[in-house]
Amino acid sequence: EAPYGLYEHEGERLIVAEALAESVLGGKPAALRTFRGSELVGLAYEPLYRPENLGATVRRFGDDGHLRPLEAGEPTKGLRRVLVADHVSLEDGTGIVHIAPAFGGEDFEDGKQHALLFAQPIDTHGTMAEGLPGGGQFAKDADREVIRDLDERGLLLRSERIKHTYPFCWRCDSALLYYAKPSWYIRTTAQRERLLSGNDRINWQPDHIKRGRFGNWLENNIDWAVSRERYWGTPLPFWVCGECPSVTVVGSRAELADRALDRTAAESLDDLHRPYIDAIVLHCEAGDCGGEMRRVPEVADAWFDSGAMPYAQWHYPFENQDEFDRAFPADFICEAIDQTRGWFYTLHAEAALLNASEATPEEISFRNVICHGHILDEQGNKMSKSRGNVLEPFDLLDDLGADAVRWYIYASAPVGSSRRFSVRLMNESLRRFQLTLWNVYSFFVSYANIDGLDPRERPAVEPPELDRWLLSELNALTGRVTAGLDDYDPTVASRAIETFVDDLSNWYVRRSRRRFWRGVSGDDADKRSAYFTLHTALTTLARLLAPFTPFLAEELWGNLARSIDGDAPESVHLADWPEPVALVPGGDVFVDESLNAETQLVKRVASMGRAARAKASLKVRQPLAEVLVRPRDEAESAVLARQEPLLLEELNVKALRTLEDEAGIVTFDVKPNLPVLGPRLGREVGAVRSALDALDANEVAAAVRAGRNVTVAGHDLAPDDFLVEMRESEGYAVVTEAGYTVGVATAITGELADEGVARELVRRIQDLRREADFELSDRITTWCAGDDAIARVLAVHGDYVKAETLSVELFTEAPPEDVQRTTFTLDGVEVVAGVRRRDA
Repeated sequence: EAPYGLYEHEGERLIVAEALAESVLGGKPAALRTFRGSELVGLAYEPLYRPENLGATVRRFGDDGHLRPLEAGEPTKGLRRVLVADHVSLEDGTGIVHIAPAFGGEDFEDGKQHALLFAQPIDTHGTMAEGLPGGGQFAKDADREVIRDLDERGLLLRSERIKHTYPFCWRCDSALLYYAKPSWYIRTTAQRERLLSGNDRINWQPDHIKRGRFGNWLENNIDWAVSRERYWGTPLPFWVCGECPSVTVVGSRAELADRALDRTAAESLDDLHRPYIDAIVLHCEAGDCGGEMRRVPEVADAWFDSGAMPYAQWHYPFENQDEFDRAFPADFICEAIDQTRGWFYTLHAEAALLNASEATPEEISFRNVICHGHILDEQGNKMSKSRGNVLEPFDLLDDLGADAVRWYIYASAPVGSSRRFSVRLMNESLRRFQLTLWNVYSFFVSYANIDGLDPRERPAVEPPELDRWLLSELNALTGRVTAGLDDYDPTVASRAIETFVDDLSNWYVRRSRRRFWRGVSGDDADKRSAYFTLHTALTTLARLLAPFTPFLAEELWGNLARSIDGDAPESVHLADWPEPVALVPGGDVFVDESLNAETQLVKRVASMGRAARAKASLKVRQPLAEVLVRPRDEAESAVLARQEPLLLEELNVKALRTLEDEAGIVTFDVKPNLPVLGPRLGREVGAVRSALDALDANEVAAAVRAGRNVTVAGHDLAPDDFLVEMRESEGYAVVTEAGYTVGVATAITGELADEGVARELVRRIQDLRREADFELSDRITTWCAGDDAIARVLAVHGDYVKAETLSVELFTEAPPEDVQRTTFTLDGVEVVAGVRRRDA
């Protein structure tokens, strides 16, 4: 349907696509005449090189689509004619292309459809035929000679160099040539429906591959070109007769011996590869032929061998029937996304082909498949030795450990996505997950060794809400990990563990430190509950982690389970998969969704409160007067009221106030979104702007943030038609997120400042304890000397400082010279502190 034009150019008349005439001919060419591409169909043309001059055997396609020799004297002029095809581009070139059926897939199909000539002036070494321009040269090198010849003959309008993507050999970087060659095929198209029905029964990860990349490949299935012209490989078992057209496919050693002219030689043949197999000649049994049959020279596609793996490993069907039945189909396979047209396909295709009868209905080779993306470098480039961006795996294993490598691959990106891979990214993952878990484990072991409690013993009383929450989340985690692994999605499972470990460390352990810190009493059910809960979480994590990080899981299990329970399985990899734990002793509730949601709300508000403090550069150690929260509904307000003590402690504030709206702590500016409204309303935008200025900005902002439309100057405007900017009111730092608003009062009174100084002193004294290498349970004597302000703070908050640092005595004077000591500046005041262990 495209328009073409006839143009006068430098004394010649040329036909060019109208859309490309200016770029081809230059200037502003005027067409003498225009016509649709369809009007040109059938026109004959004079070829650049006549068939008899191509220096190679010229054939043509017959009406049946097969190639046949060009008969002597057969006219070829009518075979050079204009065709139309959708693959011709109107974006570059002239809109007219020569086709070469011997060298292009689409060209080959055009040749078959229209019974065209088929000429191969380039041999299988890629060398141009003698007698042609560039004869004897590699085809790509011969380009220059061809261009020179066409120019000298007046057939060249213009030559230019175009940079475009071209295939190269990844091993030697040589240019590749597409080349039509005969091949042996397996008619997989005959099993298309079986291939598709089998795919319906396979669980793919990611799921979109099933109907997408792999499913589309099956839908558009073509016959499998299974032969290769190589020396090494599995020889194709096809013997052809030299006297008649007979072809024999040999299916076993026994059949080979029965048909061989030299039976002894066939029976004694140990190696069925080339050249030995090629020496076996068979007797042709077709009619009265009596000719000799010799094996074809081709070998099988190496992927055919790969697809035959499930059968070849058992030498099926000749033996090991029971073993094959137990192993087939495979429960699980895994490879990269490029194998959708490689190993995944050949396994699937051979299963469909070899089990295509009612007696063998199992048409799949695998039940589950993880199709993962490629490993890229940190900049997102595919790793290759030629680029020098490959990471040596054994160096990574030595430096970071096998578990770190495994975990990063599981958790860094969803199944099917490519993932960037570098030592830096691996270290980030190691710190974020494994070291966090290890710190929790070390915390537990340190206090367990001090207290000597059996963490398996659970108090009979109802545990605190914090313990019930952790057990509830632990049981929910077990369900999520189990579901993820059942579905062959390791990323969902590993990320669920990662989230839980973060909560375990940054919420449960941090909230429970004082419970482990205080001494043990005979009826201290709270402390025993904390030990039981944390021990249960760690031993459950060990079992959940066993498929992901086997060495870390084994270490946790050995020290937390085997060391205190002689009946525990010797290895975590011999232990049962975890079962849920009741939230209260003897109870039947294992997951409390309401409690989980409440705690998630409290954590979110606490996180936003800390972000608001950070926004105002207020350390958490500095007490503040108030935190203000606007939740999303009344139910959440009730939760926050019930959890007020926890939030006050988390955010180090004195009071919590819930708000119905943000009035008082923020104000809003609302403006029309000009890039959106301008093209739609034109000059009326000015009236909208004026009317908007007259409205209550807070009310408009509330409607927009709630997703409601607002009528302004007679126009019904959607939320995207506005730009809303929030400004904090004086004296507040505010953070908004997902419909929540949290603000903190930033004013600090003298009393609040003194309390902040006390907390800072505690931190400095704790640092001194660590520098002195004191044990966690060591009691100490402390000295802390500064100015009158420091003395005043210690007079008011001395008991708090002593309790936090396990100080039996606290002196407001300079420490002796022979103790662990330090000097630091606090609010411009020089402070000297020192610590000594009580038994020193």
